[in-house]
Amino acid sequence: MQAMAESDRIEPILLHTGQHYDAQMSDNFFKELNIPRPTISLEIGSDTHARQVARIMEKFDVVCDEVKPDAILVVGDVNSTMACSLVAAKKGIKIIHVEAGIRSGDRTMPEEINRLVTDSIADYLLPPSQDAVENLLKEGHNPESIQLVGNIMIDTLIMHQEHINSSLILNSFGVSEKEYVALTLHRPSNVDDPVTFRRILDALKSIQSKIRIIFPIHPRTRKMIKDLGLEETIAAMPGLTLCDPLGYFDFGRLVSGARFVMTDSGGIQEETTVYGIPCITLRENTERPITVTEGTNELAGSDTQKITEYAFQILEGKWKTGNIPELWDGKTAGRIVTFIEKVF
Repeated sequence: MQAMAESDRIEPILLHTGQHYDAQMSDNFFKELNIPRPTISLEIGSDTHARQVARIMEKFDVVCDEVKPDAILVVGDVNSTMACSLVAAKKGIKIIHVEAGIRSGDRTMPEEINRLVTDSIADYLLPPSQDAVENLLKEGHNPESIQLVGNIMIDTLIMHQEHINSSLILNSFGVSEKEYVALTLHRPSNVDDPVTFRRILDALKSIQSKIRIIFPIHPRTRKMIKDLGLEETIAAMPGLTLCDPLGYFDFGRLVSGARFVMTDSGGIQEETTVYGIPCITLRENTERPITVTEGTNELAGSDTQKITEYAFQILEGKWKTGNIPELWDGKTAGRIVTFIEKVF
């Protein structure tokens, strides 16, 4: 939005579907990152995947008829990305997909279906890394529709680094840099299955005995801990500190100051690679393999032994250094705007 505001050829209209509806988590981002208030809010809220997609499509269909955009720009792989793209494709509206081409190869992940569908109907594909470019070429996309632009999320990280560094969140937990581990856990494949969740918790039990773990807990994960009767298991770990979700600046400081990070989030795999912080991903696969091949990330799945072994390797100083991938330089938004001005 900031890069588009500097263009005299683009008139951006910001639409918020409301798919991510938790006020504490969603509103914080708008306030902290100084994102303009959305011109249009669909206020979709939570539902099953099918009903959520259907409601987004129904409401976005009306918006397209009223606004008549020349193009829509969709980001990432959430339900909103696919739903809005389907509506636009059927109306002959051009689709620009930022973060195109990333693949996990796991079709049991709803996000993978969203990525495949969106890329298959998008007119312009703007991947974040060279491996994503190669995925699109293998799938038969026209090379002229593909433009490597870099990682838009790293723009946000670099733009706000001063605010992140100024956060006092470590003081509130009574920790210093490299004295703790940051943990996030929210994917249904990890927290909805009691067997999988317990395997991860067994690893955390060993790790928290060696180094403190700070766990900003997603509302969904907190609910599942209660539903699965895991509250006593959590309470029996004195080295595991749970807290409410953090704002962008505070969470960024928590990650950048950590000895290492454990996560099932895609974006955090990328941020740790840029920070040079060791990352253990609690998933069997990743749509960001470049964070493994070039960065600081390794996949451990929910394997108790592997998670624990990786954690102890890091504590012993036996971890790879990693490099920052090409074009993850904070200038992606400018490249996107330049591309849009060129093709329209």
